[in-house]
Amino acid sequence: MKNWQKYAAGGAVVVVALVGTRAAGLWGNSQGGNHQVLHFSLPTPLNGLDTATITDEYSMDIAGNAGEGLMRADKNGTPQPAQAQSVKASADGKTWTITLRPNLKWSDGSKLTAADFVYGWQRANDPATKSEYAYLYSGIKNADKIQAGQADKKTLGITAKGNVLTVTLEKPMPQFESLLTFPTFFPQQEKFVTKQGKGFATTSAKSLYNGPYKFEGWQGTNNEFKLVKNDNYWDAKHVKTPEIDFQVIQKPEVAVQMYKTGKLDAALVNTPQLAQANKGNKGYRVTPQATTVYLAYNQSGSVKALTNDKIRQALNLATNRPELNAQVLSGTSTSATTFTPKGLSQANGEDFATYAKQDYSYDPTKAQALFKAGLAEIGATSVTLEIEADTDRVANAKDVVNYLQGQWSKVLPGLKVTEKFVPFKQRLQDGTNKNFQIMLTQWGADYAEPTTFLDLAATDNPNNYNHNSTPAYDALLAKATGVDATNDSQRAVDEQGMEKIIHEQALLNPLYYQAQPELVNPQISGFYHHAVGVPLDFKTAVRQ
Repeated sequence: MKNWQKYAAGGAVVVVALVGTRAAGLWGNSQGGNHQVLHFSLPTPLNGLDTATITDEYSMDIAGNAGEGLMRADKNGTPQPAQAQSVKASADGKTWTITLRPNLKWSDGSKLTAADFVYGWQRANDPATKSEYAYLYSGIKNADKIQAGQADKKTLGITAKGNVLTVTLEKPMPQFESLLTFPTFFPQQEKFVTKQGKGFATTSAKSLYNGPYKFEGWQGTNNEFKLVKNDNYWDAKHVKTPEIDFQVIQKPEVAVQMYKTGKLDAALVNTPQLAQANKGNKGYRVTPQATTVYLAYNQSGSVKALTNDKIRQALNLATNRPELNAQVLSGTSTSATTFTPKGLSQANGEDFATYAKQDYSYDPTKAQALFKAGLAEIGATSVTLEIEADTDRVANAKDVVNYLQGQWSKVLPGLKVTEKFVPFKQRLQDGTNKNFQIMLTQWGADYAEPTTFLDLAATDNPNNYNHNSTPAYDALLAKATGVDATNDSQRAVDEQGMEKIIHEQALLNPLYYQAQPELVNPQISGFYHHAVGVPLDFKTAVRQ
């Protein structure tokens, strides 16, 4: 997922095992209301409900539970038919036949049809909609041309006949089923969208829902609202909670205190200090997320030292990832051994990050030797490098940069490290414009397949902030997404090869796989964190 879209958000899923004994008096009836009602908070206000345009994970939490796609991730993160009754691919993987369930309805009782999916997909690709996630459609027939304004949206490779959808791809897409769980691929009713005009999805009343819940009480700016069970949902019998109340609480300390007094059923513990202070509290857990925090090295040529493989390799070897995790992150994350994070997908019977593991060890002696050799190759005896970061999106960015500055300066004689902190939007612009030296950034998965990370190191990828061009790497990516796209075993070999090139040539520096410490009421079961698609799934959540 684009690195600015969420603090953590990719099909891995982490099941929050929320079963246990009651905390005597902690939750009980302290809310003064229905024991079945759940109480959650969001750390930021909602940005909207339009599934074609929302990008932040908290708006997706709401829209993703009030809406549903053709498929839905199960508790293990595997896409399963949802609005669809069946999803079948042709032998070459380029044609998908999708049959909808009978008698689907919108929350107002109107009929939901295959045409609603066609319209929703066409609208998401329409340049006028300005969907920042439209790029996920790339690979579906004419999607790229439509987004570039070179083809009519009605030529998109999706057609409806009765309750059957036919989707035509330009090439096989191993991630296709995972994408069908993503809100940008949800249906929309043309009649309703047209009637609401510019006001569509700007309040809960100006939205239409097809998921387990309806959304109520949001006027567009207020910070208290709720999800209410949608009786018109096709699987309403498995939705056990009648209502989930939300309030926006922007100070994590306040949310934690409300959790402790039984006023909230969950609270993010999103600073190392809060995590350390709450490790012993009931319901504390650390939820892994399919997000990698990493350093991008500007290899465009504007920074001579960073075009040298040995200098980049030295920086990687001078990075003590376990110490960074222990001292700066309070042990809440996992040291990276691949660019692709753990829990994203399987490869030949094991987690891809295990299958493709590289030796990102800390070796100061080897780092010093490589650094000295690299300086000699560029005709220098010392060098100053600047690390740029923002504190808007990458959690604990300042502490991480401070640590790297001290660590690298200590290990590598002749290196001076400076720091630069800029607003989030400027960091993005600097990355695109090559106006930086080393950048601390992060990436969260868009879908449950390693290429959602690995294509970031490809030549001409707009999010390749390394600005590297590596022919051998590009060739492996083309193979993985081309002739090997439908061969899971061989594609894994290609992707393992890409991880090897990233490591051996130090194209970038993976630091850690991000995780989210949180407090969750042990009385609640059936509540899941998904790594891609809908971040939080409340469909089967229930208080025991």
